[in-house]
Amino acid sequence: MISIQGNGAKIPAIGLGTWELRGRTCARIVEQALRLGYRHIDTAQIYENEREVGDGLRASGVKRDEVFLTTKVWPSQFLPKDLERSARESLARLRLTEVDLLLLHWPNPQVPLADTLGALARVKQAGLARHIGVSNFTVALIEEAVAACPEPLACNQVEYHPYLDQARVMEACVRHGLALVAYSPIAKGRIRNDRALARIGDRHRKTAAQICLRWLVQQNVSAIPRTSKLERLQENMNIFDFELFEPDMREISAMASPGGRLTDFGFAPNWD
Repeated sequence: MISIQGNGAKIPAIGLGTWELRGRTCARIVEQALRLGYRHIDTAQIYENEREVGDGLRASGVKRDEVFLTTKVWPSQFLPKDLERSARESLARLRLTEVDLLLLHWPNPQVPLADTLGALARVKQAGLARHIGVSNFTVALIEEAVAACPEPLACNQVEYHPYLDQARVMEACVRHGLALVAYSPIAKGRIRNDRALARIGDRHRKTAAQICLRWLVQQNVSAIPRTSKLERLQENMNIFDFELFEPDMREISAMASPGGRLTDFGFAPNWD
């Protein structure tokens, strides 16, 4: 599988998102994904499934050093005295000695960003995370984070799919060498009923979801679709045997609209 580069990190282009996956279902999906060839698994403290993700990783039989594993620290743990403890708790749940990527899950304006990033850098320096990064950061926050962090940031993980224009955030990431990782890359399933994507899919003998994921990968973006269905795991992985034409890429990019964002909370930053 191809990888997306981000300041020294090599992030597999397709991964498994595990938001809302719980218990034995989560462990089983992670195990099956890895057996199918996935090498990128994404979890977070707030998902309350780190233990099951670790179980699935061990059950798969895939060597630990072949899997790129991401978890995220929740904003309530951003004080320096809390962040390292919180990271160690994640590792204890995963039953691992390190993660490949540790992210700040959302910005937290209540804690100075430089303090949080200093603590995140110390977690990396202590060998608990091979790489560090951010999630749901705007252009302004990316600029602030890059300037303040003592260690290189590997990525910014954000919502990205055809209905949401992330051109400004992507430009900022490219400028600073960060990878862009897309969550909700198939718009929480909404693209499956999109006639334009289905039409493009017919041309390439692919599903709308596969077209969507291919569109992201061709922009040098890593995508982490979530699914609880084993048949979807294979579908989401089968996107490396075709290429979208430039008119296809332009048509898909033109689908974005101001109301395209699907994940927005009261504590979210002022989006670009």
